[in-house]
Amino acid sequence: MAQGTRRVPWAIFLCCRHRWQDEGMAAPIEDYAVLSDCRAAALVSREGSIDWLCLPRFDSPSLFGALLGDERHGRWRLRPTDPEATATRAYEGDCFVLHTRWTTATGVAEVIEFMPHDEHTDIVRRIRGVEGHVEFEVELRVRPDYARSMPWMRQVGTDDEPALVAIAGPDAIVVRGVRLHADGFAHRGTVTVTPAHTTDLTLTWFPSHHSAPPACDADAALAHTTSWWHNWAAGIDHDGPRHAEVVRSLLVLRALTHEETGGIVAAPTTSLPEEFGGVRNWDYRYVWLRDASLTIEALIAHGFAAEVQQWRGWLLRAIAGDAADVQIMYGIAGERDLPERELPNLPGYDGAAPVRIGNGAVEQFQADVVGEVMVALEAARLAGLEETDFSWPLQRALLDFVEAQIDKPDHGIWEMRGEPRMFTHSRVMVWAALDRGVRAVREHGLDGPAERWEALRDRIREEVETHGLGDDGASFVQSYGSNEVDASLLLLPLVGFCAPDDPRMLRTVAVIESQLMRDGLVHRYRTDTLGDGVAGSEHPFLACSFWLVEQYAATGRLGEATALMDRLCGIANDLGLLSEEYDVTMRRHAGNTPQAFSHLALVRAADALGGNLGRGAHRRNGPGSLASVDTWNIRSPAESHLLPRGLRPSWSFPSCSGDAVSWAPSSAGSPSEGSFSGSR
Repeated sequence: MAQGTRRVPWAIFLCCRHRWQDEGMAAPIEDYAVLSDCRAAALVSREGSIDWLCLPRFDSPSLFGALLGDERHGRWRLRPTDPEATATRAYEGDCFVLHTRWTTATGVAEVIEFMPHDEHTDIVRRIRGVEGHVEFEVELRVRPDYARSMPWMRQVGTDDEPALVAIAGPDAIVVRGVRLHADGFAHRGTVTVTPAHTTDLTLTWFPSHHSAPPACDADAALAHTTSWWHNWAAGIDHDGPRHAEVVRSLLVLRALTHEETGGIVAAPTTSLPEEFGGVRNWDYRYVWLRDASLTIEALIAHGFAAEVQQWRGWLLRAIAGDAADVQIMYGIAGERDLPERELPNLPGYDGAAPVRIGNGAVEQFQADVVGEVMVALEAARLAGLEETDFSWPLQRALLDFVEAQIDKPDHGIWEMRGEPRMFTHSRVMVWAALDRGVRAVREHGLDGPAERWEALRDRIREEVETHGLGDDGASFVQSYGSNEVDASLLLLPLVGFCAPDDPRMLRTVAVIESQLMRDGLVHRYRTDTLGDGVAGSEHPFLACSFWLVEQYAATGRLGEATALMDRLCGIANDLGLLSEEYDVTMRRHAGNTPQAFSHLALVRAADALGGNLGRGAHRRNGPGSLASVDTWNIRSPAESHLLPRGLRPSWSFPSCSGDAVSWAPSSAGSPSEGSFSGSR
């Protein structure tokens, strides 16, 4: 698209931004920062308004819901009274302590806000004078239960230590630090700071049948929280490109991991639209087995073991019982009942309705999910996490489930709400599940019917290479009997199903480039030609675009890989956060935010650019990794990152034609450089 064609939409966007500010509507999605205590999250706009807050968990009913409406649906706004005040903001290093510097006509002040990483559920907003004097207005609108309740508000503090309690049903909060007075359905107050003056505003959640807990020690909480995040980030092992972006993305993944349960939510928000003004609005505040598995692999690859063990424990508890009842998603603590409902009282983000809580996809059969889990658990096993009396029996039970459903069509990775089909990606992940079972028996000495799994695995491969190709046999297709492509096909080489440079894979990439790319970014599939059971369309999907980076890197298109990576990293907001999709016309984030799928895909793309291709454990010496292994079953150059540094084996793998192809790395030891021999 020519530069000149961008100017009109951008002007429209700026007008919209002013309208949002003037009318009290939610800010642009990319304007939000996220705060997290690894149990819950708050979204804070550039204008200093907390417009989304669910306490005490990510999936709790909202206390502030302006994100899905306007100020009437709840917010906590803190900004200078000067309407011309300007702000800059940044996180304090590798953490989620947000610093916002406000400049006004009378002075400069800083707001430091965070959710303490401790046993309580608090938000701290510290106002510190820097120059001159700055007057701040505080506006508090508490609307519990997704703005369906009006709380009982009462003053409980003193003139010296003001405190306001809000109670509604099971939930209560106490807000301290400034005297707030009722003004219609809001409570307002002001505070002025100078260089010698600091004011701490705190919000603390507690069960309404309990007394309010003591006031938060803001100094101690700030020091501890900053130290905790920095210490966690210091454990990140990444020496490849895009270091800052990888670190921030891994921090986001940790921020979305529940501290006590180990459940990893897909995003802390619900119903942010995939199409502005449309109906593609979904609740992502739950634990998808697919997303969590991919997150675990990203954490394994970058030096973390404790989180992996915790997640495996979560998995065991969630699936406990009959594996035949496995779901694609669960609640944060493993809850199974997640019915989808609509909330007509919330108008939706910029009018995008309906607003949904719960997710109807919980009832779907998605055949790829067990494969994702098996791949992640193999990565954990290779990284040195020992099997327990329960973990391997669980995996065997999951493979029993795969066998029982082996010929069943599904709804696919994109949770299509139309009729089930035989999606090619899903069938490949069935192959991957069986493949990991075979390898667990033969390479790790675990018990299981390897011969039966191997026969089924080989049957699925033959089936995919027969029915998963288009009419011309030149490229893979979205589903059997279709000639449409799907961005999920980019994942086939990453799980070892075929080589990245397989001719049919290269042709698939070319079709994706011609049919699914818009302004250089990748759509999941074509909604205009392929009914997915939902009205409307959507924007390019950021994770899919990162997958293309991986594919480019694996096939030597490093210039294109780097350029696309630069483009994608440039889409992140000023704090390094990514949503689910990107509107290339209006240059806006779309969908729920921050999105785990986008951030873990960024990490994998950066790893690919650094020569670590494919999915598996990062076998480096050190905590949480294997020091040595006698046998290395590496089937392709895409898995070279599984090897310890300094080890340079050769191996063979089948091409799609069935011929054996051998590969050996170059003397330089680059995982992506070497020579092939044999027929291809």
